[in-house]
Amino acid sequence: MTGLAPRSLPWPYEHVDGWLVCQGVRVADIAKEFGTPCYIYSEAAILKAYEVLACPDAKGRTARICYAVKANSNLAILRLLARAGAGFDIVSAGELQRVVAAGGRADRIVFSGVGKTVQELRFALEEGVGCINVESLAELQQLESVAAGLKVTAPISIRVNPDIDAKTHPYISTGLKENKFGLGLDDALEAYRRALKSRHLRIVGVDCHIGSQITSLQPFRDATQRLLAFATELHHLGIELAHIDLGGGLGICYRDEHPPSAEELKNLGLQMVADWAAATGCRTPEVVFEMGRAIVGASGLLLSRVLLLKPSSDPAAKHFAIVDAAMNDLMRPSLYQAWHDLFLLQPCQANAQAQTWDVVGPVCETGDWLARDRSLALSEGDLLGFASAGAYGSTMGSNYNSRARPPEVLVRQNGELSLIRRRETFEELIELEKIPKDLWGPQPEVTSKPPY
Repeated sequence: MTGLAPRSLPWPYEHVDGWLVCQGVRVADIAKEFGTPCYIYSEAAILKAYEVLACPDAKGRTARICYAVKANSNLAILRLLARAGAGFDIVSAGELQRVVAAGGRADRIVFSGVGKTVQELRFALEEGVGCINVESLAELQQLESVAAGLKVTAPISIRVNPDIDAKTHPYISTGLKENKFGLGLDDALEAYRRALKSRHLRIVGVDCHIGSQITSLQPFRDATQRLLAFATELHHLGIELAHIDLGGGLGICYRDEHPPSAEELKNLGLQMVADWAAATGCRTPEVVFEMGRAIVGASGLLLSRVLLLKPSSDPAAKHFAIVDAAMNDLMRPSLYQAWHDLFLLQPCQANAQAQTWDVVGPVCETGDWLARDRSLALSEGDLLGFASAGAYGSTMGSNYNSRARPPEVLVRQNGELSLIRRRETFEELIELEKIPKDLWGPQPEVTSKPPY
């Protein structure tokens, strides 16, 4: 019997006779082959999500989709998207190096971030990135100096902070006055005036980004209106924009959210920019979106195994299911109190009874929890899947408690499995560390007796 997977899982995930299946492959078999914890991603789901954004609208208009590398920076995923024609949104030299290593085009990169170093700016200009999104007047001056030293002209956009509430978690809201990102409208206008006077800065666009996991079109509409009104002021200064970057942050379904579709957002942006160009008499600029979660988020699962069950006889106490994944593997629940759908990868065992569990990991922190108050019929040894883990899962991982990072597996469209990151070894965990030679000397004698 075949059935639909939960809303948090896209096609090609489905349930077949109680087993979760992806592209015809039982997910439990992937867990058994590669071990747990383990990340898996659906190639088909990633490409479908990208194509919805990249395809023309009903009037034949297209937007440039710059994949936000921070969402998931695995080289295989970057290569998959580069081959599909994606541009890239980066925030560090390391992300730039990853895009280049994956065969992405530097001229289709936008470089964001509030703290770019001189070395990063130099590297970006040497690699020929398409646009540097400047986020402060100090950065503008710094970039001008670097470009002058290289005897090149830096392509720039100013990131405008439109003071729009994205109605999302405070940690991932980026478009309010109290956020560190971008410039207020008055300061942004001053930045453009300065850039106009420089021989080493070339204005190519204007940019904004108001947050992440946004589940309504209204904040996007409000931010775009404010950005286009600002673009009109730039037009009056004689600035013709090659592109308008409307940012990203479109949400996905983790639990019961009903975010707008990627197509709705794309069509809204394309239409608003076209209407603005017609009203002002400007040439219609290219529309750019910086999308990460909306492309890879729903494609991924974190696979885990139940190690122990720890029920309590106290009716007021919690019942704990201890799994082999932990906060170092999936940080979002601990960091944002985020919800990830959780389900068995195979039919539950015959003697398992439904119980309300807090699902926790082995890390020595009370904050090491992955799911709370979930009604599941669990048995020790069961295989579990945490849904919507394709974005901000592996990229936010760490080695806390000297835990090796998990492997990552790409489920190909033909059903084949590609190991795109192997599990770390202990030797790799310590390869950057060194014990000074003098610490290998003889152990000092212990002269005092223990107090017992």
